[in-house]
Amino acid sequence: MIANRIHELYVLEGLSDKGTAMHALHPRAKLVATFAYIVAVVSFGRYDVLGAVPFFLYTAIACSLAELPMKTLGKRFLIALPFCAFAGLTNLLLDRQAAFAIGGVDISFGLLSMITILLRTYLCVMSVFILVSTTPFSSLTRELRRMHVPQIFITLVELIYRYIGVLIDEAASMGVAYKLRSVKARGIAMKDMGPFVGQLALRSFDRGERVYAAMACRGFGGEFPEREPVKMKAGDVLAACLLCAAFAALRLFPVLYML
Repeated sequence: MIANRIHELYVLEGLSDKGTAMHALHPRAKLVATFAYIVAVVSFGRYDVLGAVPFFLYTAIACSLAELPMKTLGKRFLIALPFCAFAGLTNLLLDRQAAFAIGGVDISFGLLSMITILLRTYLCVMSVFILVSTTPFSSLTRELRRMHVPQIFITLVELIYRYIGVLIDEAASMGVAYKLRSVKARGIAMKDMGPFVGQLALRSFDRGERVYAAMACRGFGGEFPEREPVKMKAGDVLAACLLCAAFAALRLFPVLYML
C-alpha cells in the first residue's frame, strides 16, 4: 500500500519522458506560458463563471498533444478538491442573495462564487500538472535558477520533492513494526499517535542527517551542479508568445458572452 503511494507520488514525473511536441518545448517557454495562463484564470471576478470556461481548451488540447492520461491527472486534482470545496461552501452559506433565476429556481451569488472557485482551481492545478508531466523536475528547477528565483526556495523544493518518499518509507517501516506488536489493531490507536509521530520525527531527522552527510561527501555545498544550458530556439519563443497571446485574447474578449 505504502509502495503504491510512493509510486503515485512520482508518477507525473514519469510521464515527462515522452517525445511529443509538448515535451520537446523548452522548459522556460512552458514556465512562462503556464504563469500567463494562471494569471489570466485567477484574474476573473468571483462570479464570472462563463468567462473562465473557454480556458478548458488549453488543458484539453495540451493533454491531447502530450498524450497525458486525463484519468491520472483527475485523480491528482482530487487532492486539492476538499480545500477549494470548503472555501466555496463557505461562500454558498454566507452569500445567499439571488443573482438570477432558472426555471423558477433562484441561483444565489454564493453558488456562482463556489462554482467559480472550483473552476479556477481545477484549471490552475491542471495547468501545473501538465507542466510537471511534460517537463523533468530537474529541468524546471534549472530554469527557475536561470530566471533568478531565490536559491533557498528552489533548494527547499528540490529536497522536499526528492526526499518526501524517504519520509513515507520511514513511516511505512514504523507502521509495520506497530502492527507486529499489535496484531488485533486495525490501525494506529489514538493513544499511540503522539509517540508514533515523535519517533517518526526523530527517525526522519536522523535519516536526513545521514542523507546530507552522503551528499556532502559527494561535493554538495548548498547548490546542485548545473548542466550545460539548453538554448531556446525560435520555435520555442514563438510558441510561448502565441500561447500568451491566446490567453490574453481569451481574457480580454469573453467568447461565451459575445456568443
